Amino acid sequence: MKRVIAFVTGGYSGEAEVSYKSAVTIEAHIDKSKYEVYRIDITPSAWFHTGTDGKKIPVDKNDFSLQTGGRKIIFDAVLIGIHGTPGEDGKLQGYFDLVNLPYTSCDAATSALTFNKRYTVAVAAFAGINVSKSLHLFKHAKPAASEVLEKLKLPVFVKPNNGGSSIGMSKVNQPDEMAAALERAWKEDDQVLVEEFIRGREFTIGVFRSGGEIITMPFTEVKTTKDFFDFEAKYSPGFTEETTPAVADASIAEKVRSTAKKIYQVFNCNGVVRMDMIFDESKQEPFLLEINTVPGQTDASVVPQQVRAMGWTLNQFYSALIEDALSRAGKL
Repeated sequence: MKRVIAFVTGGYSGEAEVSYKSAVTIEAHIDKSKYEVYRIDITPSAWFHTGTDGKKIPVDKNDFSLQTGGRKIIFDAVLIGIHGTPGEDGKLQGYFDLVNLPYTSCDAATSALTFNKRYTVAVAAFAGINVSKSLHLFKHAKPAASEVLEKLKLPVFVKPNNGGSSIGMSKVNQPDEMAAALERAWKEDDQVLVEEFIRGREFTIGVFRSGGEIITMPFTEVKTTKDFFDFEAKYSPGFTEETTPAVADASIAEKVRSTAKKIYQVFNCNGVVRMDMIFDESKQEPFLLEINTVPGQTDASVVPQQVRAMGWTLNQFYSALIEDALSRAGKL
């Protein structure tokens, strides 16, 4: 008997565009022989499933069910594919906890924590994981650009503290660039993180759990022709060179993998998580940049690359995520 799965996409932020791009890949590779899948669009105006006749069927938010074809659809689990709020910041996870539905991502607490970049690096540092020196700024107490420059060494990255896909992010190389960079970030968020630049190789690694085992994927080295890995570099062809698996000495690879596994454990992660790191070659240590609890799944994204580099199919991978969610809920 097939399990009934809700695949949620969309979202309330500018990252909804990326969610819909990821949805194309995910929907094409969910095993329809195992799962009866209903796509649920979650938008600011409505939560709905589009039927075969094109009509929008509203979700009953009392229990996250659908009424279609003369029957009530009750889901066994939810596959979360929403980047940004409310799918990556813990809001949707809290709701699913309330209606007792298992889901494929980290829980509400971990999702909320990791969505806040500053709190992520603070917890990581407390656990002995290397992070960059940074400042956490709030819109209600906006500091002048000169105050920020007094406390950090250039170059720095200025980014919205909550969010992803590098939206609103800037690299500041010169003092006169700071004010504009801050304003760009303030347009996206009421909190801003300013981090000192770490020179080194940029690696990104996917980690997930299957059969009770934490699995680190073959990691990717990212190089871009742009000044940094911004939204355009991430989602437009021609700006980025991604090598999967990365060409790295065994000692480097082991440090990246062991750090990624430790991060997954420290933050009590579930589902697939992508971690971005800089490997500081002078110190021979990886530094955590951020954690993405709903990583991109578009054709241009690294997680599908890493899945294939493992020798898995995406079909196997999404099945493993769903089975893990069902197992954690005792529904297998």
